[in-house]
Amino acid sequence: MDFINPIAIVLAALSAMVVGFVWYNPKVFGTAWMQAAGMSEEQLKTGNMFKIFGLALLFAFILASAMPAIVVHQMGVYSLAQGELGILPEYNAFLDVYGDAFRTFKHGVFHGVFAGIFIALPILGTNAVFEHKSAKYIFINVGYWILTLGIMGGIICGWK
Repeated sequence: MDFINPIAIVLAALSAMVVGFVWYNPKVFGTAWMQAAGMSEEQLKTGNMFKIFGLALLFAFILASAMPAIVVHQMGVYSLAQGELGILPEYNAFLDVYGDAFRTFKHGVFHGVFAGIFIALPILGTNAVFEHKSAKYIFINVGYWILTLGIMGGIICGWK
Protein backbone atom coordinates (compact mmCIF):
# COMPACT_ATOMS: atom_id res chain seq x y z
CA MET A 1 0.00 0.00 0.00
CA ASP A 2 2.41 2.61 -1.21
CA PHE A 3 -0.33 5.24 -1.32
CA ILE A 4 -0.25 5.73 2.48
CA ASN A 5 2.46 8.13 3.58
CA PRO A 6 3.38 7.53 7.26
CA ILE A 7 4.76 11.06 7.56
CA ALA A 8 1.40 12.42 6.38
CA ILE A 9 -0.34 10.36 9.09
CA VAL A 10 1.91 11.86 11.78
CA LEU A 11 1.48 15.40 10.45
CA ALA A 12 -2.28 14.93 10.21
CA ALA A 13 -2.34 13.87 13.86
CA LEU A 14 -0.25 16.89 14.84
CA SER A 15 -2.55 19.14 12.81
CA ALA A 16 -5.40 18.20 15.16
CA MET A 17 -3.38 19.61 18.04
CA VAL A 18 -2.50 22.80 16.17
CA VAL A 19 -6.11 23.40 15.14
CA GLY A 20 -7.20 22.73 18.72
CA PHE A 21 -4.73 25.26 20.14
CA VAL A 22 -6.16 27.90 17.81
CA TRP A 23 -9.85 26.87 17.91
CA TYR A 24 -10.07 26.59 21.70
CA ASN A 25 -7.98 29.70 22.34
CA PRO A 26 -9.93 32.19 24.49
CA LYS A 27 -9.72 34.73 21.67
CA VAL A 28 -11.41 32.33 19.24
CA PHE A 29 -13.93 29.86 20.76
CA GLY A 30 -12.22 28.96 24.06
CA THR A 31 -14.22 31.29 26.28
CA ALA A 32 -17.52 30.38 24.60
CA TRP A 33 -16.64 26.67 24.84
CA MET A 34 -15.83 26.94 28.55
CA GLN A 35 -19.15 28.68 29.17
CA ALA A 36 -21.10 26.14 27.10
CA ALA A 37 -19.27 23.23 28.76
CA GLY A 38 -19.84 24.63 32.23
CA MET A 39 -16.09 24.81 32.86
CA SER A 40 -13.99 27.50 34.52
CA GLU A 41 -10.33 28.35 34.00
CA GLU A 42 -9.66 27.07 37.52
CA GLN A 43 -11.18 23.69 36.64
CA LEU A 44 -9.10 23.50 33.47
CA LYS A 45 -5.90 24.23 35.39
CA THR A 46 -6.51 21.32 37.78
CA GLY A 47 -6.21 18.76 34.97
CA ASN A 48 -3.06 16.75 34.29
CA MET A 49 -1.95 18.49 31.09
CA PHE A 50 0.59 15.79 30.19
CA LYS A 51 -2.14 13.15 30.37
CA ILE A 52 -4.73 15.30 28.57
CA PHE A 53 -2.50 16.33 25.66
CA GLY A 54 -0.79 12.93 25.52
CA LEU A 55 -4.11 11.14 25.15
CA ALA A 56 -5.41 13.77 22.73
CA LEU A 57 -2.35 13.20 20.53
CA LEU A 58 -2.76 9.42 20.77
CA PHE A 59 -6.44 9.70 19.78
CA ALA A 60 -5.52 12.06 16.93
CA PHE A 61 -2.96 9.53 15.68
CA ILE A 62 -5.55 6.73 15.79
CA LEU A 63 -8.00 8.93 13.88
CA ALA A 64 -5.36 9.96 11.33
CA SER A 65 -4.54 6.27 10.81
CA ALA A 66 -8.18 5.61 9.92
CA MET A 67 -8.51 8.60 7.58
CA PRO A 68 -6.96 6.99 4.46
CA ALA A 69 -9.97 4.65 4.28
CA ILE A 70 -12.19 7.73 4.14
CA VAL A 71 -10.22 10.08 1.89
CA VAL A 72 -8.14 7.86 -0.43
CA HIS A 73 -10.27 6.11 -3.05
CA GLN A 74 -7.55 3.60 -3.79
CA MET A 75 -8.07 2.10 -0.31
CA GLY A 76 -11.50 0.86 -1.36
CA VAL A 77 -10.07 -0.76 -4.45
CA TYR A 78 -7.30 -2.29 -2.34
CA SER A 79 -9.86 -3.93 -0.06
CA LEU A 80 -11.67 -5.38 -3.08
CA ALA A 81 -8.52 -6.61 -4.82
CA GLN A 82 -7.13 -8.72 -1.97
CA GLY A 83 -7.21 -12.37 -2.81
CA GLU A 84 -6.53 -15.29 -0.53
CA LEU A 85 -2.93 -15.44 -1.73
CA GLY A 86 -2.23 -11.73 -1.83
CA ILE A 87 -2.95 -8.76 -4.05
CA LEU A 88 -4.60 -9.68 -7.31
CA PRO A 89 -2.85 -8.52 -10.52
CA GLU A 90 -5.90 -6.51 -11.47
CA TYR A 91 -5.16 -4.15 -8.58
CA ASN A 92 -1.77 -3.22 -10.02
CA ALA A 93 -3.37 -2.70 -13.44
CA PHE A 94 -5.93 -0.41 -11.81
CA LEU A 95 -3.20 1.58 -10.06
CA ASP A 96 -1.31 1.97 -13.33
CA VAL A 97 -4.31 3.89 -14.67
CA TYR A 98 -5.89 5.46 -11.56
CA GLY A 99 -3.07 5.45 -8.99
CA ASP A 100 -3.06 9.23 -8.52
CA ALA A 101 -6.71 9.92 -9.33
CA PHE A 102 -8.34 12.23 -6.80
CA ARG A 103 -5.11 12.44 -4.77
CA THR A 104 -5.20 16.15 -4.03
CA PHE A 105 -5.34 18.23 -0.86
CA LYS A 106 -8.64 19.70 -2.03
CA HIS A 107 -10.24 16.28 -2.53
CA GLY A 108 -9.05 15.12 0.89
CA VAL A 109 -10.53 18.23 2.50
CA PHE A 110 -13.82 17.50 0.75
CA HIS A 111 -14.03 13.98 2.19
CA GLY A 112 -12.70 15.07 5.58
CA VAL A 113 -15.38 17.75 5.91
CA PHE A 114 -18.06 15.23 4.98
CA ALA A 115 -16.65 12.86 7.63
CA GLY A 116 -17.01 15.67 10.14
CA ILE A 117 -20.62 16.31 9.15
CA PHE A 118 -21.75 12.70 8.79
CA ILE A 119 -19.65 11.02 11.51
CA ALA A 120 -18.52 13.57 14.12
CA LEU A 121 -21.76 15.59 14.21
CA PRO A 122 -24.06 12.63 14.94
CA ILE A 123 -21.69 11.17 17.55
CA LEU A 124 -20.94 14.41 19.39
CA GLY A 125 -24.49 15.64 18.97
CA THR A 126 -25.92 12.49 20.53
CA ASN A 127 -23.53 12.71 23.48
CA ALA A 128 -24.27 16.39 23.99
CA VAL A 129 -28.04 15.89 23.89
CA PHE A 130 -27.85 13.25 26.62
CA GLU A 131 -25.46 15.47 28.61
CA HIS A 132 -28.01 18.33 28.35
CA LYS A 133 -25.51 20.56 26.54
CA SER A 134 -26.52 23.48 24.37
CA ALA A 135 -26.51 23.79 20.61
CA LYS A 136 -23.66 26.26 21.05
CA TYR A 137 -21.59 23.53 22.72
CA ILE A 138 -22.37 21.12 19.89
CA PHE A 139 -21.52 23.60 17.13
CA ILE A 140 -18.24 24.67 18.74
CA ASN A 141 -17.03 21.09 19.13
CA VAL A 142 -18.37 19.84 15.81
CA GLY A 143 -16.94 22.90 14.05
CA TYR A 144 -13.54 21.96 15.42
CA TRP A 145 -13.89 18.39 14.14
CA ILE A 146 -15.18 19.42 10.72
CA LEU A 147 -12.19 21.73 10.27
CA THR A 148 -9.74 19.23 11.76
CA LEU A 149 -10.96 16.28 9.70
CA GLY A 150 -10.87 18.48 6.60
CA ILE A 151 -7.24 19.39 7.23
CA MET A 152 -6.34 15.81 8.17
CA GLY A 153 -8.02 14.53 5.02
CA GLY A 154 -6.24 17.09 2.88
CA ILE A 155 -2.84 16.18 4.30
CA ILE A 156 -3.37 12.44 3.97
CA CYS A 157 -4.96 12.49 0.52
CA GLY A 158 -2.70 15.12 -0.99
CA TRP A 159 0.66 14.00 0.34
CA LYS A 160 1.54 10.85 -1.59
